[in-house]
Amino acid sequence: MKAVVYTRYGEPDVLRLTDVPAPVPGAREILIRVRAAEATKSDCELRGFRFAVKWFWLPLRIAVGIRRPRRHILGGYFAGEVVSVGERVTRFAAGDPVYGGSGLRLGGYGEYVVVPEDAAIAPKPRTMTFAEAAAVPLGGLNALHFMRRAGVEPGERVLINGAGGSIGAHAVQIARSMGAHVTAVDHAIKEEFVRGLGAGDFIDYTTVDVTTTGRRFDVVLDMVAGSPHGRLIGMLEPGGRYLNGNPRLSVLSRGLTDRSVIVTFAPESREDLADLTAMIEAGSVRPIVDRVYPMAETAEAHRRVETEQRIGAIVIAIGDPAADPGRPEGPTGVH
Repeated sequence: MKAVVYTRYGEPDVLRLTDVPAPVPGAREILIRVRAAEATKSDCELRGFRFAVKWFWLPLRIAVGIRRPRRHILGGYFAGEVVSVGERVTRFAAGDPVYGGSGLRLGGYGEYVVVPEDAAIAPKPRTMTFAEAAAVPLGGLNALHFMRRAGVEPGERVLINGAGGSIGAHAVQIARSMGAHVTAVDHAIKEEFVRGLGAGDFIDYTTVDVTTTGRRFDVVLDMVAGSPHGRLIGMLEPGGRYLNGNPRLSVLSRGLTDRSVIVTFAPESREDLADLTAMIEAGSVRPIVDRVYPMAETAEAHRRVETEQRIGAIVIAIGDPAADPGRPEGPTGVH
């Protein structure tokens, strides 16, 4: 099969398109023909082994490879079709359109990937293309988890710092669907995008420091590594909740003593993915694809992710882009 691989850490040019053996499913596994995969910030961090949050550097390096990566195919979130299933699989059958994540197995940058039957995989939303669906699991599952942990109530004021990223963009939509008034913080180039997702207010962080505005919020979701979390926590109303998607050790330690600070990681379950599917098909969550790149331009896709100029998610069309049913039309078409 064709796959985009990397055998050493480095800049985007370490990625190359080549032929590798196709995986074979075990008794409790499913083989998926990947149609589209999201190029995430995590993929870029793993590729270059540079992380905004430093405290887990050593254990992660031991886990993924000290001198070079153990797993050569990136891509933890994707959409495609089931090709075959192991003899003990009961939830899926050949031909099922699916989407979801492979966890630490990765592999989504290849034409085929094998995942356990109990992985966070669900039937693809009928209202989305494969490319659009591939952009959902990372941001959608994490955003749903954070908003549920925050216990967002109708009428509450929610601040989302980093609203233009994958998780932030889904959080804007989910918080809005819960009846909250959303204030988004990001670069000015993303204002139209996040307002279109449901943000009632927008603050351009390049011209205004939100912590100096005197405004107060019931919930703050902070997706910006290295943000002034102490000042953001100070913006909470009594009983408010602060959640951080990229927690430093100082945030983790504060979460042990401050009940307003919620530090938690999304389990990325198939049940939550099914809930997201229902929200998508009900119209509460819409596509956030910025651009779709062919496999041969995966390095360019990574560069686009790292510039932070993207307005939405970056997706890689796996296989022949001209024949890929995951290709969205219009402004989100193949780059």
